[in-house]
Parts: sequence; structure tokens; C-alpha cells
Amino acid sequence: MAELYQTQRAMRNIRRAALQRGVIGILDIGTSKIACLVLRFDGTGTFRETDGVGPMAGQVNFRVIGAASTRSRGMRRGEIDVMAETERAIRTVVAAAQKVAGVRVDHVIACLSGGRPASYGLAGEITLEAGRVHEHDVARVLAACDAPDFGRNREVLHAQPVNFAVDNRSGLGDPRDHVGNKLACDMHLLTVDGDVIGNLVQCIRRCDLELAGVASASYASARAALVEDEQELGSACIDFGGGGTGVSIFVKKHMIFADNVKIGGQLVTQDIAQGLRVPLPVAERLKTLNGGVEATGRDDRDMLDLGGDAQGWDGERRSVSRADLIGIMRPRVEEILEGVREVLDAAGFDAMPSQQIVLTGGGSQIPGLDGLAARILGPNIRCGRPLRIDGLAHQFTDPGFSSAVGLALFAAHPQDEWWDFEMPADSYPTRSLRRAYRWFRNNW
Repeated sequence: MAELYQTQRAMRNIRRAALQRGVIGILDIGTSKIACLVLRFDGTGTFRETDGVGPMAGQVNFRVIGAASTRSRGMRRGEIDVMAETERAIRTVVAAAQKVAGVRVDHVIACLSGGRPASYGLAGEITLEAGRVHEHDVARVLAACDAPDFGRNREVLHAQPVNFAVDNRSGLGDPRDHVGNKLACDMHLLTVDGDVIGNLVQCIRRCDLELAGVASASYASARAALVEDEQELGSACIDFGGGGTGVSIFVKKHMIFADNVKIGGQLVTQDIAQGLRVPLPVAERLKTLNGGVEATGRDDRDMLDLGGDAQGWDGERRSVSRADLIGIMRPRVEEILEGVREVLDAAGFDAMPSQQIVLTGGGSQIPGLDGLAARILGPNIRCGRPLRIDGLAHQFTDPGFSSAVGLALFAAHPQDEWWDFEMPADSYPTRSLRRAYRWFRNNW
């Protein structure tokens, strides 16, 4: 675990150094849009030398001083497809956000939704030599967690201890100074495709920016959309994006599982374009303004104009009922929800103390989605908007910006403070994690 320690601590130190400069950028690079927030930090919180977990990774006060978004280009299913086009889109949105903020941004924290995420649960246990948990014992139990074989070219994106136990007392958030004979730890690791991360690093460098951190979009959107009680008791966050649908499960305020369904809102738009024989921009407009998944008797009489010369499309003027539009959208939305149901079943979500499910992301605004999701996923469904943060304009409080807002919260209140502890000198037998940090060592 020595390599993982080095990687996590290096990422944490780079982010800290960027925060000390006072201004940092947030980049949500999605398939349908790219959003940029410029944050100004007023200062770090009080460093707790003895009675806290580090400085809680820097509990800081921040304010949004600039924000912008643009249509995404060069992205496919949450991954960079054409780097030159993605570079131009990032340059455009960063320049717009900098103009609003009136400052230059040099460091950014980015999130991505692709990369075939995979979750792993690790466990470690040690014997307490002094009969009480000291800081070096926490480092020892983290090092004792045996890492599995991730496969070829897989990189660790998140590594967080989610539970500590001293003897038979489990569910501890901070085990230090507890009396006992054995200390155990449960850790969650999220890995992604290394090439996807490498392309992201290269693209941001081509934009003359320095990368100060990377996070999963599923994790970031849940940080913004789940309230404190939902994160504590156990909830799932479903992020309906354009290129895919992210799934994350939180309990005890930590993410314990994340995955991605490779079907998103863009496929719904393509279905409308093919079914009604209209261009993609017209299909997107119909989905946004008139779409839905629950048809009523009135929808048969509600006729929608498909366009013509009045809308700049060279075709005959036709109309279709809203019920026909819903009939095209509903099967694809049901397919997405069925995929989410399979992911939740594989994760053992039925065993959660609270089976609350929160829908967020741009696709969650489809009228009637909450009712359809309640029949497929379970009754405890609600639509979540991102938490309000200081300085954020009203148009950026839309569910489609949950990942960007969550990434800002991640920058200010990360959960990787345990990696501040010194790695024990003795090495524990574990598989090499050299592949999991090679990209970081070579590119950061």
C-alpha cells in the first residue's frame, strides 16, 4: 500500500497548494455540456493538531466569483473522443468564467463520468500493541488493507476509509484513543480506465491549466444532491447525464459504491430524431420543452409543431401529438431505470438501513420521471437539486449542475484527511499498486 499512500498524499498536497493561492477553477466535463466555476477561498479552517482528523482536509470558506457553461464538444459517453474539439470547448468556458470573475485561473479540479468505474471493498486488521489506538496504528491498519488485482491499466480515483472498528465496536468515524486489542478498517476504492484519465490530464495541460485533482462525477453529484441525513443513513444518487447515468451509494457520509449505466439522455434525443425524422437540435428542443414519460388523455390532443422554414429547418411543416413523443421517450427511459435497478441489486442496496433514492442531473427534469422511477426502483424517490453555495447564480442551481456544485464542495471539504498520517516503515504483503499511480507520477 506504500504506492497508494504516496499517490493519495501527493494529490492532497497539490490540491492544498492550489487552495493556498486563493483562486481555483472547477471543471465539470460532461457529454452534453462543460461547466466551469471559479472559486475564491477566504482561508483555511483551524488546524486541529490533536483533537481532529487533520484540518478535516481544510474546512474553508469559499465563494463563487465566476461561472459559465457551454455545449460540450469532442466528448462521447463521458470520455474524450476528439481532443482538439474538447480543448476548444474547455478554453471557451474557462475564458468566459474568468471574464465574469475578473481573475486568472491556473489550477482546476475536474470530474468525469466515463472510464468504466469499478468499486472494490478492502479490509484490514491489526493488533494494538499498546492497548489503545494511536495515530501510527491508523496508518498501520490502512497499510494492512490488501489491494486486489484491478486489471490492466486501471487507476485508483478514490480511496477512502469508510468504517473503523475496535474489537467489537464498529461504525467508528475516528478510532484514535479508543481502548481495545484489535483495530479493523473497511476501505472503498474506485478505479477507472487509466487511458481516460491520461487523456483528461493531457487535454487540460493543452489548455495551459494545471490539474489539481480529479473526482468521479457520480461522487460529486451525490455530494451536492444528498442532504446530510441521506448521506448518513444510506442513500443512492442517480445522476442522469447526457452520455451515461451515474450511480453512487452513500452510508455514514462516505461513498461505498459507484458505477455507471452507459445509457444517457443523448440516446433519448437520438430516438426522437429517428422516430420523428427531425434534426437533433429539434429533437433536443422537443425533449426539453414538451417531453415526458407519463401520457394523459389530453396529450392525444396536444399537437406539437415539428418545424419547417419558420424554425430554420428545410422540411415540410408537420405536427405530432405529445402522446406520440412520450411513446418514443418512455421505452428508453425505462431501459435506463432497469439498468440502474440491476446496478443497485448488484451493490446490495436492498440491505441499506434507508433505501432513499435521489434523482439528479439534467435528465432528472423529465416530467413524470419520479413516478416511473418509483415503480421500477422503489417508493422512496425524490428529485434532488444541488445545495446552494455562496455566490452561485440562480441558473446554475439546476439539477444539471449537481456535479459542478459537488466538485466545489469536494474542493473545500475533501474526505481524504486520513492520508496525512505517516506510512509505517514496515511493509505489509500486498499486490503492487504501481499501475494505480503511474499516470499520476508521470503527468502531475
